Amino acid sequence: MRTETPPTIRLQDYRPSDHLIDRVDLDIRLDPHASRITAVLALRPNPAGTPGAQLVLDGDELGLVGLALDGKALPAEAYAATPAGLTLHAPPQGPFTLTVETVVDPTANTKLMGLYRSSGVYCTQCEADGFRRITYFLDRPDILSVYTTRIEAAREEAPVLLGNGNPVETGDVPGTDRHYAIWQDPHPKPAYLFAIVGGRLGHVGRSFVTSEGREVALGVYVEPGKEARADYALDAVARSMTWDEEVFGRAYDLDVFNVVAVSDFNMGAMENKGLNIFNDKYVLASPETATDADYANIEAIIAHEYFHNWSGNRVTCRDWFQLCLKEGLTVFRDQEFSSDMRSRAVHRIGEVRTLRARQFPEDAGPLAHPVRPKHYAEINNFYTATVYEKGAEIVRMLKTLIGEAAFRNGMDRYFSENDGTAATVEDFLAAFATETGRDLAHFAQWYERPSTPRIAVSGHYDATAKTYRLDFRQTRPGAGADAPPLVIPVALGLIGPDGPLTATNARVRDGVFVLESAEDSLTFENIAAQPVPSLFRDFSAPVRVEMALSDAEQLTLLRHDTDAFNRWESAQRVALRILIEAARSGSETLDGSEGLAAALAAFLDGEALRDPAFAALMLALPSEGEVASEIGANIDPDAIFSARRRLRQALAARLRDQLAVLREQLADPAGAAFSPAAAAAGRRAFRNAALDLIAVADPERGAALAREQIATAATMTDRLAGLATLAQIPGEAREAELAAFAELYADEPLILDKWLAIQAAIAEDDTIARIGRLQRHPAFSMTNPNRVRSLVGVFSLANPTQFNRVDGAGYALVADTVLALDKRNPQIAARLLTAFGSWRQLEPVRRAAAEAALRGIASAGGLSRDVADIAGRSLAG
Repeated sequence: MRTETPPTIRLQDYRPSDHLIDRVDLDIRLDPHASRITAVLALRPNPAGTPGAQLVLDGDELGLVGLALDGKALPAEAYAATPAGLTLHAPPQGPFTLTVETVVDPTANTKLMGLYRSSGVYCTQCEADGFRRITYFLDRPDILSVYTTRIEAAREEAPVLLGNGNPVETGDVPGTDRHYAIWQDPHPKPAYLFAIVGGRLGHVGRSFVTSEGREVALGVYVEPGKEARADYALDAVARSMTWDEEVFGRAYDLDVFNVVAVSDFNMGAMENKGLNIFNDKYVLASPETATDADYANIEAIIAHEYFHNWSGNRVTCRDWFQLCLKEGLTVFRDQEFSSDMRSRAVHRIGEVRTLRARQFPEDAGPLAHPVRPKHYAEINNFYTATVYEKGAEIVRMLKTLIGEAAFRNGMDRYFSENDGTAATVEDFLAAFATETGRDLAHFAQWYERPSTPRIAVSGHYDATAKTYRLDFRQTRPGAGADAPPLVIPVALGLIGPDGPLTATNARVRDGVFVLESAEDSLTFENIAAQPVPSLFRDFSAPVRVEMALSDAEQLTLLRHDTDAFNRWESAQRVALRILIEAARSGSETLDGSEGLAAALAAFLDGEALRDPAFAALMLALPSEGEVASEIGANIDPDAIFSARRRLRQALAARLRDQLAVLREQLADPAGAAFSPAAAAAGRRAFRNAALDLIAVADPERGAALAREQIATAATMTDRLAGLATLAQIPGEAREAELAAFAELYADEPLILDKWLAIQAAIAEDDTIARIGRLQRHPAFSMTNPNRVRSLVGVFSLANPTQFNRVDGAGYALVADTVLALDKRNPQIAARLLTAFGSWRQLEPVRRAAAEAALRGIASAGGLSRDVADIAGRSLAG
């Protein structure tokens, strides 16, 4: 078999559809193997389209059962139907109705796109182009239609029938064991927001009254028997609704809002209008089964999907090139929500760590693309950190540039002017330009080209004149020689030996200097002593900063800066310097480690009890991936791992007694009730970070403490942290605890995902063999995306030494999994393949092995478009 090269779709080729669909009436009769869909489409020619054009509807693995025009069956010569599309050769030149009948097999749909069954529950996933797997349609986001959906199923199999919008009618089908429900969504929407669910589901619910006085029935539907684990998700829905009203003025617009948790899902969740479908890992939570990270993720993702009701649903995307318009904007909104619910500083650091771990390498590798891509072959491969996380950073920079009040006014204008439309990035920026009178054409360049800008900064102090000058120079590696400079907000301050200095310059407004040219300078007067610049406070722009500050200067920021992000960043910068020098030289000497350890010890004395969550972040060294990203070329993962292990050992030896005392002081009182709130979660985070470092300094003591914590833990957070610490200490105790954990949670797939992930991250030569054994374990299934991500995904992304083994065995493991999975679920296979994204930065031996693995995949026959696209771009980049 040959793999077809996917056709390239280009932004510059966008043209409006030749036809519009004003109304869609669906009748869906659910059956495990032969679900019948009758779609009645009210169509008309688009005045902006080509007069007299054929009607070309999209399909994907469909079979046509019946076709009628205005109620009359069409002769065979009037149309052409294939599994990939339906063409009406001579459609009417005025409004007409097309009735399309199809049959699909939900049970056989392992791609989990379109209509499928998950553990006996019927559900749909239509973004980006899954609706065409249900019926023939103009499956593009600028086709907005009003949907009425009748869902029918056997009552015993599917007593719950849910759809988009508001419930209209329910009843029995006379003479059968079947029943039906009719749902109507009054808001025009694109097909990617369509959804239905049918099955046996438990339910928790409550009412919510909006700021406009609408009473809304909220519901969360889960596997029967797990209703108690849905309470936190339900609470998060209500808090999200309240926050969006207060912060963005956005009230909900339907009578019901439902969330459904399913066990087989390619994504985290989906914002279908009024019926959000979630991966169950982002809904189900209890102290015994979920970690603090799970609670935080549930809160954030519930909020994210709810916020899409306005930023994505009421105002949707004109085309998929505008994906950042809904995803980047909504990520920014959910980040702000989580910051308000928890610690803003801690959450901001988490956002930046994610960006640096995922998006910076993406920008530097063969899969780099602009936040708004100019072309794609498979849109499913562009749900990336660049679109989501970097897209959110662009929105954050816009807010920084124009100010909070103007940003809120601009958002109000954007929503009001584009409500009910399919918008573009230009429409978004136009709302703020109109509101502020500011030309944002220069700022819009952030959307147009890939690459992470590098900002070189140098400082010059004149003791005689008492002036301090900062020189800035921006470059954009990989962006092209003709790339114009970007508009970059630089939040800054100056720090003296004893604290912040008063530093004024007319070009610094509200603490922000705007760098708009390739080079620029700022001079501050009346500076009595050599200062240390605190740059890009709160990470005010997604850039790499190059400035030659000494360790002593960096640690001055740690002691005295008022910006929490830069206090954390200063320690990270010192650690990065030590790690990079050690990894490059191979030397056992860690120059500067004693100074870093002393600074951290002093920091812990003052901060650990006051803000343990922030202190826990201070104890975390830059990841191996971050070190590799900073090195940039000829990367040796083993050398990085060795350097990082030695630095952890040095810090742990200096801090372990202090950490042991603080760990006891931060223990929850006996009998204290569990709380997922930030304060309690922060105490647990610090105690577990301390346990991890104690184990590094003294493995025997650490193993004993870890086993004690596993045995006595009142929460999954502490039990899992104990197991994760013990997993890094080889021996019989580790294997015994891993086996006991699997036996204890044998009936809890989401918990066993964590068990799989802990083992996938073990940095030992036996890990590949261990993964082979785990792939044969009853807990693992190649058909479930969560299982695959937890084992093979974590191995490829969180275990650099074993994935990048010199013998190529790690690459072979992932490549074999990609090829096996591609036949079942191309989306998940393609996402696994992105782990090869930095292969060109490796040292020559590993680089050759990774390239061989990629070429082996690319040359395999019958690849999906998803995998062929990633393999091709990885090799061509």
